[in-house]
Amino acid sequence: MPIVQQGSVNTTALVVPDLYVQIVPPQNLVLNGVPTNVVGMVGTASWGPVGQPVIVATMADYAYTFGPIVARLQDMGTQVATAVQQGAANFRCVRVTDGTDMAAQFLLPNTNFVFTALYTGSLGSQISVTMTTGSQAGTWRLTVSLPGGAIEVFDNIGSSTIGDSETAIWQSFWQNLAAAVNNGQGPQRGPSQIVVANAAGSTAVLTQGFSYTFATGPAGSDGANVTAGNLVGVDQVPRRGMYALRGQGCSIAALADATDPSQWTTQAAFGLSEGIYMILAGPSGDTITNAIAAKHAAGLDTYACKLMFGDWLWWNDQVNGTLRLVSPQGFVAGRLANLSPEQSSLNKPLYSVVGSQKSGAPGSGQASAYSSAELQTLFQAGIDVISNPQPGGYYWGVRCGHNSASGAATSGDNYTRLTNYIAATLAAGMGQYVGQVVNATLFQRIRATQLSFLQGMLSQGMLGSTDGSLPFSVICNASNNPLSRTSLGYVQSDAQVQYQAINEKFIVNIEGGQTVAVTQRTLGNASGARAA
Repeated sequence: MPIVQQGSVNTTALVVPDLYVQIVPPQNLVLNGVPTNVVGMVGTASWGPVGQPVIVATMADYAYTFGPIVARLQDMGTQVATAVQQGAANFRCVRVTDGTDMAAQFLLPNTNFVFTALYTGSLGSQISVTMTTGSQAGTWRLTVSLPGGAIEVFDNIGSSTIGDSETAIWQSFWQNLAAAVNNGQGPQRGPSQIVVANAAGSTAVLTQGFSYTFATGPAGSDGANVTAGNLVGVDQVPRRGMYALRGQGCSIAALADATDPSQWTTQAAFGLSEGIYMILAGPSGDTITNAIAAKHAAGLDTYACKLMFGDWLWWNDQVNGTLRLVSPQGFVAGRLANLSPEQSSLNKPLYSVVGSQKSGAPGSGQASAYSSAELQTLFQAGIDVISNPQPGGYYWGVRCGHNSASGAATSGDNYTRLTNYIAATLAAGMGQYVGQVVNATLFQRIRATQLSFLQGMLSQGMLGSTDGSLPFSVICNASNNPLSRTSLGYVQSDAQVQYQAINEKFIVNIEGGQTVAVTQRTLGNASGARAA
């Protein structure tokens, strides 16, 4: 009684009489949408791996991996923090340097034993190493710590040499110490995530414990004097900068304070290829005239980017205890990540903004707002801005909700994010149909899979229509798959999806006056007719 998978045996050529049970897989593939809340952040930091995307959910995660927020331009932590305050909680963070970054080091006095910080960066100079007696007699315990990180303990470190010379005994001890730090001491105590060690043939005799910080050794440096080119990086293995976000599932990304217009179209091309909404920003204190000229000169006209005007925001940096001007990128990226993809950033409250260059810093006495003419000029050029007030009241928010495209049909945040979402979901799930036999059943299954996904979006309010009609259709049959094409191995599915528009210009008409004649209408209800 063989049990086989469908398609694994030729059922038209069986010879042996028997019961054959075939396992038939589900005929209609079910698509689950890809996440739309993943934010890619690229910038500098004082600690952590360089050029490697790291998953971060909270500021505690960020501080553990990359160190604290640093009050400077291109600081990745600043952008992550402002995004977190808008509700974002799923990041892929990539640290960049200018190539001058160094790892802190410390040479134990009177030995050749060298500790080196695991990562480059100034935070490494705050590492401390402490040696005390171990839990077992005749052994030592090393404790390694870094502010904001876990404390690492390597216990019961001794010599592997017995009955030999004192020099050999202590040389063995230092080698065992380096091995414990670099390789760990088993499943419960893995290698250090703070330092690496080099015994360097040390034979010094340890007579008492010690406690040192790396501040007395060669200092670590961040290599933070980066340019927009460093943030963009290189698209070859090993990838660096923005290109390290390839294949990371990001739906939104920002290069911290990358205000150089010459790099905008490069970011746009990356956004188009990866289905990522790139959040750009103009330089601090920019003028409307200069911003428009820079955008036109750069040739930026695409739905893949959202260009924010260089009206930077005052933000209370609680880590450094200062009021800082920061780029709007983190605020916008965080707000979009906390919205369903059919939504617009228009008129959605932003949090922790305490002022802008246009409105003035708190306590400055300045209280300027954008005029309708200024906003119209910016929006017609495909440039958005964070401002206060909003159509809904006196709060900070994104004022237009548009990307950098000039075409009205593709200029909304919702167009970029919904298009990328649908495309990424289909790319993630429909590939299972490749390699299957082309027939009417295959056409039906392909169509059913896409219709099921779109129906799910409709039921969740992500799709809809003003007249209640079905806002999508899928064609996959012989009409768009003639034999001349299928015989060459081609199968084509054609889908149309109508997005919901965003209410941007709300017109309320009211006619009032003592000569107005009001026409009454009778509305029916459960308790009878009434006038309205």
